[in-house]
Amino acid sequence: MRQMYINGAWVDAKSGNTRDIINPSNQEIVATVAEGDAEDAKLAIAAARKAFDNGEWKDTPGAERGRKVLRIAELIERDKEELAELETLDTGKTMTESRADMEDIAGVFRYFAGLADKDGGEVIESPIPNSQSKVVREPVGVCGQITPWNYPLLQAAWKIAPALAAGNTIVLKPSEITPLTTVKVTELMEEIGFPKGVVNLVLGAGSTVGNELAESEDVDLISFTGGIETGKKIMQTASGNVKKIALELGGKNPNIVFADADFETAVDQALNAVFFHAGQVCSAGARLILEDSIHDRFVEELKERAKRIKLGDGFKEDTQSGPLITAEHREKVESYVEIGKQEGANLLVGGARPEDPELQDGFFYLPTIFTECTSDMRIVQEEVFGPVLTVERFQTEEEAVNLANDSIYGLAGAVFTADIDKAERAAGKMRMGTVWINDFHPYFAQAPWGGYKQSGIGRELGKIGLEEYTETKHIFRNVKPEPIHWFK
Repeated sequence: MRQMYINGAWVDAKSGNTRDIINPSNQEIVATVAEGDAEDAKLAIAAARKAFDNGEWKDTPGAERGRKVLRIAELIERDKEELAELETLDTGKTMTESRADMEDIAGVFRYFAGLADKDGGEVIESPIPNSQSKVVREPVGVCGQITPWNYPLLQAAWKIAPALAAGNTIVLKPSEITPLTTVKVTELMEEIGFPKGVVNLVLGAGSTVGNELAESEDVDLISFTGGIETGKKIMQTASGNVKKIALELGGKNPNIVFADADFETAVDQALNAVFFHAGQVCSAGARLILEDSIHDRFVEELKERAKRIKLGDGFKEDTQSGPLITAEHREKVESYVEIGKQEGANLLVGGARPEDPELQDGFFYLPTIFTECTSDMRIVQEEVFGPVLTVERFQTEEEAVNLANDSIYGLAGAVFTADIDKAERAAGKMRMGTVWINDFHPYFAQAPWGGYKQSGIGRELGKIGLEEYTETKHIFRNVKPEPIHWFK
């Protein structure tokens, strides 16, 4: 059984509860883990608090912190095949994708390791004679980190790496249904030898463990990636001690295709944008916005290619897309498909569970495309988080941008066109944290990630991703102190 890691030791839940972890491709039990609750979270928070306030980690030179964070990258590369297998068992995604994730994850740790000793503060000019003034960044303190089930270790890396590089202590809570790779990486961090209490791992539900992290006055920052409703609850709960918050809450991401775009590239990217990882991606291009003159040809090609997407077990080499994560999540996707039909959208393809006998034990769902959609439909506005694409039409550049911005979300979007001026105009007007031109989905550690509007607060990755885990302090020194004589 996999245990939790608190104050430098592997422990069972105080309650003795456990949880079975299920492979969504076939519903087989692949592991049993400790199932913690608020009491376990309190112990982890206390350990992290003590390690930060009284320990050595926050005062460890940046270069040394960076070496330890770099060592995480090296061990991930050493064990990447085992990690990839665990990720596929947890999520059902293909081994090809899981292996690629491990490369990206190692890259994230390498990047933040390199930043750990690069900020020595900034001297600023003081208008006051005989004085010196500087601005420094210091670690926030105890960081609660809650990660999602769709990219378990990747999202954990985005949080762990900058937090440790900046000198913080952490309490990590992975999704209760996909914890295996996070447990494994915690083992790697134990192997490296971080000081006791710096790294803590609590397994369990968001309603108990996650709520305690958000509520505790001993937690200085809460970072959460997940659904918008949970994010709103975390904001409210975290207000008790006005802790810093960083939220990535998903999106309903538009993909604009103009008539002058390269047809083959745009079709290929539109498929990848929405059906990659069965659409369970926060930046999935689930809203396709097509110029009217290419609409019919484009959707006909999409339909034929969507039919050919090979669903299956992530360990099979010919699998192109895996299952949805749970039976409950598949039911949610199915409910949205019914909503789309009721709203008058045209179901072009999919909209059902596959009939293949080999897929009956998993949570599979066919790639689904709706046409004749309008922006007032729920199927267009709400995040389905599954293999469901809606298609809208436009005639003018202004109309395309207005449609793209007609959303409570603002995480990411794309523009496909051969006219670079048009692309830059559209990108400049799209209110999203990331806009891709003639591509979809690229991200890398050097570039910030986060959204506008209700897609969240703050940024991960890039230099700003490190700054999220720091506080800014101004230090003023009077180099020639003397009495003021204000009061006689």
